[in-house]
Amino acid sequence: MLAEYNRNPYDVDMHKITVEEVYQKWSDRDFTKMSKSLTGSMKSAWKHCSRVYGIKYRELKAYQMQDCIDKCGCGYATQGAIKNLFGHLDDFAMELDIIVKRCSDLTSAPPIPDTKKIPFTDDEVTAVWQLQGQDWVDSILVFLYMGWRISELLGIKTANVDLVEQTITAGTKTRNGKNRIVPIHPRILPFIQARMAEGNEYLFSYNGKHCSSSQYYIFWNVIMEQLHMQHTPHECRHTFRSRLDSAGANKVCIDLLMGHKSKEVGERVYTHKTIQELKDTINLLL
Repeated sequence: MLAEYNRNPYDVDMHKITVEEVYQKWSDRDFTKMSKSLTGSMKSAWKHCSRVYGIKYRELKAYQMQDCIDKCGCGYATQGAIKNLFGHLDDFAMELDIIVKRCSDLTSAPPIPDTKKIPFTDDEVTAVWQLQGQDWVDSILVFLYMGWRISELLGIKTANVDLVEQTITAGTKTRNGKNRIVPIHPRILPFIQARMAEGNEYLFSYNGKHCSSSQYYIFWNVIMEQLHMQHTPHECRHTFRSRLDSAGANKVCIDLLMGHKSKEVGERVYTHKTIQELKDTINLLL
C-alpha cells in the first residue's frame, strides 16, 4: 500500500468520492462535447443506476454495475447504454486516479436481437425525414438512399467523396462490393456537404474520429426508440433495394449500387455512361 501511495499519492477527496459525484463531474465536463441524442441516452441510463449512487467509486465492483444492467427492466438498447455509461465513468475515474482498473470491462449487455430484415415502409421513411434536423438522423437517411452496410458507412473517408461529381467511392466485403461508386441522391446531398464541412478524416465521425459500430448503435437506438421502430441499420440496405425494385430500376444497376455480382453481366467498368445510369437509377427514389 505504501509503495502504491508513493507511486501515485492520491487526493483524499478523490479517494472518498461517490459514484454520483463522479457522474456529476464527468457529465459537467463531457456532455457539452456529446450529441444531444447521446447525452439523452446517458441521462436515461443514469436513472437506472440509483442503487450505486452513494457507493465510493473506488469500491464499486463489476457485479454491482452488472446488477444495474440486469435489473433495469428495459430492453437491450437501454442495457447497452448503461454498460456504455459505466465505461465512460471508468475512463473518467482513471483520469482522476480514483481507480486502477476498469470494472466495466467485466460487464455484459444482451446483443442486438436477430431480425427478419423487414424493410422500412414509405410512412416510416417519411417519419425519419421529419426528424432530419436531429443529430445522426442524417446517417439513417444516407443508409436509406445509398444502400451502404454499417461498416461501409462508418468507413467512408472524406477523401473518397466527390462533391463535384456527387458520388462516393467506398465499400467492403466482396470484390464487387469494394470501391464501388454510388451517386449521392439530391435529397441527401446537403447532409453530405455538411459532414464534409466538418473537416474530419471520416465522413461520419464521432468526436472527430472513426465511429465504431457499437458507438453508432447507441445513436441508432435512441432514434429508433423515439420513432417507435424496431429496425436495424442493415434493414435500410434492404429498404434501398426494395424501393429501387418497386420503382422499376434496372437490375444490373441495382446490383452495382448494392455491390452484388450481377447475374446478367460479368465485370463492368465504371464509365461516364455507367455512372449516369447509376444516377438515373438512384434518382428514382422519392
